[in-house]
Amino acid sequence: MNRVPSFNWAESFRYGFRDCVYPTSMEAVCEAVARAPKIKVLGSRHSFNAIPDGEVAMMLTELPIDPVIEADGRQVSIGGHATYGELAHFLHRHELAIHNLASLPHISIAGAIATATHGSGDQNGNLATGVSALEFVTGDGSIVRMKRGDPDFPGMVVHLGALGVVTRVTLEVQPEFQVAQSVYEGLRWAALLDNFDDIMAAGYSVSVFTRWGDEAGTLWIKRTTPAQGWPEALYGAQRATIKRHPLIGLSPENATEQLGVPGCWADRLPHFKLGFTPSNGEEIQSEFHVPRRHRRAAIEALVSIRDRFRHLAPASEFRTVAADELWMSPQFRQDTLSVHFTWIRDQQAVNAAVADIEEVLAPFGALPHWGKVFAARAVGARYEMLPEFARLRDRMDPERKFSNPWLEEVVFGSAI
Repeated sequence: MNRVPSFNWAESFRYGFRDCVYPTSMEAVCEAVARAPKIKVLGSRHSFNAIPDGEVAMMLTELPIDPVIEADGRQVSIGGHATYGELAHFLHRHELAIHNLASLPHISIAGAIATATHGSGDQNGNLATGVSALEFVTGDGSIVRMKRGDPDFPGMVVHLGALGVVTRVTLEVQPEFQVAQSVYEGLRWAALLDNFDDIMAAGYSVSVFTRWGDEAGTLWIKRTTPAQGWPEALYGAQRATIKRHPLIGLSPENATEQLGVPGCWADRLPHFKLGFTPSNGEEIQSEFHVPRRHRRAAIEALVSIRDRFRHLAPASEFRTVAADELWMSPQFRQDTLSVHFTWIRDQQAVNAAVADIEEVLAPFGALPHWGKVFAARAVGARYEMLPEFARLRDRMDPERKFSNPWLEEVVFGSAI
């Protein structure tokens, strides 16, 4: 029996796989899919729920990532199992960039786009919005290639692992750019709520880290350079004079450089350095996307119940993400305020806290991050394009090879 993955990245979720295949060629991928009754692909294992779980796992780590700059010079094609860190190193050699990166650069490209994982920025869509073409191996072992402009393409990018094996992804690129980052400490709740739009527009990518205390927390601003100067105070928060970690009290050694020092886009847009690849983390994660028009009311609602959960959350983060046209994206036709929770690893207590959070955010139409911990079921029913996505799944995987109980209950339940 091949090496069978037992846990996710954080060792907070135990998989039920009984076997795992490690194909070494595209032919082997197609053959394995064609003969398997059920199969699920695992990437960097950074999901915190059962979305990737199943009977037989497939790991593509034995395949080359084979990055190629397309002839037009405006796109890069790469194996879907590649990490964003690997992609960034390749692009840097060609003086190119993609539009954004998530907090952790070691996550896989196919997994990140599958769940609409994102970075931050008023004008920045989630990572899936940078995809211009995809290659899938479908349930019968055949290869399907789709590109932007094809009728079903908006339904294929945020694929939730339900459509097939993503073997190759093509992404838009642009000339490499510089970013500088500064941290401001002591941001008060009133300042955040009264100036939210101005604060989030203060940089190319902006985050507010909070521990749900008397103060809102710290303001992390990433600006493209050359940029305007860094004031000593911003909305009452004071500029940090030493490097910080997003989690207060931890060593900033592995955090990306700050103090306004310019650097390559890939060395500033994530919160953590490209060379830092944690094998696991003593944490659980949740995230909720709220239509931006409800930003103030949603934050106030969370503050009103913070005593129920703040002892479980070493850090939370407020970010903004721009609207898109991808069917199963939480940003489908709406800008969002995205609220991320890093929890201690106490699943029972976290489950209770998440239920409380979902209850107070329900009036604002909050949507959970597909790959993190949440309590709601039949979430797919909240997506207006679910019927079209279900029909797409029927065409690409009529035998349900890539499905599992989680997908049927959480995503497709109301469309069956």
